[in-house]
Amino acid sequence: MKKYIAEFTGTFALVFCGTGAIIVNEQTGGQIGHAGIAITFGLIVMAMIYSFGNSSGAHFNPAVSIAFWIAKLLPTKQVLPYLVFQIAGAFLATFILKILFPENINLGSTIPSGTAIQSFILEVILTFILMLVILSTSQGSKELGIMAGLAIGATVLLEAMFAGPITGASMNPARSLAPALLSGNVQTLWIYLSAPILGAILSILVWQSQRN
Repeated sequence: MKKYIAEFTGTFALVFCGTGAIIVNEQTGGQIGHAGIAITFGLIVMAMIYSFGNSSGAHFNPAVSIAFWIAKLLPTKQVLPYLVFQIAGAFLATFILKILFPENINLGSTIPSGTAIQSFILEVILTFILMLVILSTSQGSKELGIMAGLAIGATVLLEAMFAGPITGASMNPARSLAPALLSGNVQTLWIYLSAPILGAILSILVWQSQRN
């Protein structure tokens, strides 16, 4: 249960702070700015990894958990509970934000600014890179593992910085699912459920090729 509480809390914090930054930016006429939103996502991911890395592995992302399971780094019996607690944490965070900002329409939803296929391809590549960093740092040497939070947080910041204006830079089905359902923005939700999982799975192939 300690692992699942860690995944719930970490995903809650990620969605609350990350999408919260988007909402507050909209409510204040852009005072946080795009860079501020990207930094918020990167910092909260880093903070939660250092808070819960030893407890659950700090996935906070269904795509990451599924990829770890395929790579035989997460027991099968833990996969469903991980996903359930991650999604529950995301929904609680979004529900609280909806109460705090009832006039906000999108609730930080990830909505493509271009074509659906453009965002799909971008999300696959973004998650591929992120998952490769996660695998390489979390499964590397002890010294490398100490830097995992910084490396992963910086990768999230980097990808949100350059791709956020196009796709919302989700890389995380839970992060996109909760705002989409609670705001009704479900037209392109399929992108943010399928592309991160595909990108995470593809990264396993490259990671394994470097280990053999």
